[in-house]
Amino acid sequence: MKRTFKVAVLLGLVVGLAGNAWSAPDEQKEKVELATVVLDEIMAIPEQGIPPALLAGSGIAILPNMLKVGVVVGGRYGTGVLLVRDDKGHWSNPVFISLTGGSVGWQLGAQSTDVILVFRSRRNIERLMDGTFTFGGDVGVAAGPVGRRLEGATDATFRSEIYSYSRSRGLFAGVSLEGSSLQIDNAATAAYYKQPGINAVDILKGTAGHETPEIARLRERLNHYATP
Repeated sequence: MKRTFKVAVLLGLVVGLAGNAWSAPDEQKEKVELATVVLDEIMAIPEQGIPPALLAGSGIAILPNMLKVGVVVGGRYGTGVLLVRDDKGHWSNPVFISLTGGSVGWQLGAQSTDVILVFRSRRNIERLMDGTFTFGGDVGVAAGPVGRRLEGATDATFRSEIYSYSRSRGLFAGVSLEGSSLQIDNAATAAYYKQPGINAVDILKGTAGHETPEIARLRERLNHYATP
C-alpha cells in the first residue's frame, strides 16, 4: 500500500513539474526545433542511425528530453511531436503528444532521454488518435535496428509495428517504455496552431494546421534521412 502511494506521489510530481511545459506557444515551437536537433544527432551517430527503410514507414514520434526519476519507485514523463506519412511520401504537420509511466523496483537517480518511436503501420497511429494506449499492454514496442541496412534487428522477424530508439544521459542506462502511456496532447496542439478546438486527426490527414519554418525544417530532415 505504501509502495503504491509512493508511486502515485512520484508520478504526480513528475507530471506536475513537466505539465507546464506547454504554457506558451514559444515553448511548443522550441519543442519542434528540439525534435529536429534530436533527429539530426541520433542519425549522425556512426553506423547507429535509424535505417532509411524504417523512416519511410507510416509515422514518427520524437520526444526530446524525456524525464525519468526514481527513489525506489520511478516515474517518467515526456512530451514531443508526432508526424505521419501519406501514401505519396508527404509528411503531415505535427501534433503534440505526451508520454507518462511508472515502475517499481530498486533505483536511484535521474535520467534525461531523447526518444524516437517509428510506427511501421497506420493501425497504431489510428489507435492513438482514438485515445491513450499503453506499451506492453495495448501495443508492443521493440528496440529498433540501426545502420543503413536492416540486418541485426533485435526483433528477429522484423515484424514489430513500433520500434524505439533512445539516447540517454544520467544514472540510468537505456530506456524501457513498458507500462508507459502515450496520448495526443490536444491543448498543446491547439495552442501551437492558435486554433482552439483544432482536430489532431485533421492535422495528421493534412486538412488542418499550417506550416511554420520549424515544421518545414523538420520535414526536410525527415525526407533527407528517409532516402536510402
